[in-house]
Amino acid sequence: MITVTTVIQARMGSSRLPGKVLLPLAGKPLLVRMVERVKASKYCGKVVVATTYLSEDDPIVDVCMNNSISFYRGHPIDLLDRHLNVGKKYNSNTVVKIPSDCPLIDPSVIDKVIKYYLDKYPSFDFVSNLHPPTYPDGNDVEIFSLESLEKAWEEADKKLEREHTTPYLWENPDKFKIGNVTWETGLDYSMTHRFTIDYEEDYKFIAGIYDELYDINNIFSLNDILSLIAEKPELFKINEKYLGVNWYRHHLNELKTISEKNTKILQDEK
Repeated sequence: MITVTTVIQARMGSSRLPGKVLLPLAGKPLLVRMVERVKASKYCGKVVVATTYLSEDDPIVDVCMNNSISFYRGHPIDLLDRHLNVGKKYNSNTVVKIPSDCPLIDPSVIDKVIKYYLDKYPSFDFVSNLHPPTYPDGNDVEIFSLESLEKAWEEADKKLEREHTTPYLWENPDKFKIGNVTWETGLDYSMTHRFTIDYEEDYKFIAGIYDELYDINNIFSLNDILSLIAEKPELFKINEKYLGVNWYRHHLNELKTISEKNTKILQDEK
């Protein structure tokens, strides 16, 4: 029997946009809207917000308690440890990882990745839609067995492997059976469309999407967003200078399976 827990990692201490997970979207904190979208997935199982035991993250716990959202408090930096402990706490043999900076994630994308893993179980230890990516950035879904996570927890010793939870899995195809889901359209928007939040411009873009679509259908789809930005290209332009920017850019010398084509380095970082 497969038991799934979906983990949304969240903290207040973003260096670029502090407190981004609690910025307002359609009258509620971003994190609440994020959970709302994840829970619309058919296969997400138990949804848990995994934050830290630092006092600065108390507001996240307050939001969870006030909105009947399950939460776990763990290590501030070691997200591999945090995810493993959530899986153990909820007696799950399968864990889904979705970062809290994806408030536009399409539940049908979540379902596609999880269903691929479930339908082929136990053929894969790890499945994602990120290696290689094709969906617009901000539709990140990773699913893996607790057994594989435990192995990674025991063996991973690089800081990035602990901090980003899953690199030890997808960087070692000789040790783990790796699967990937691509966008059924055949398109690759991973570097050309940015639906994630790290900067003020990202928030303005995402808030603009919610302002236009939420009241029409609170679980608006990826296609709804693409149609909207085609109709109103001024929205798309809000955060376009950050297209292709992601955390990979800081670790190109450490990651075996990632190259410069998978990320963009900002001018002021060169």
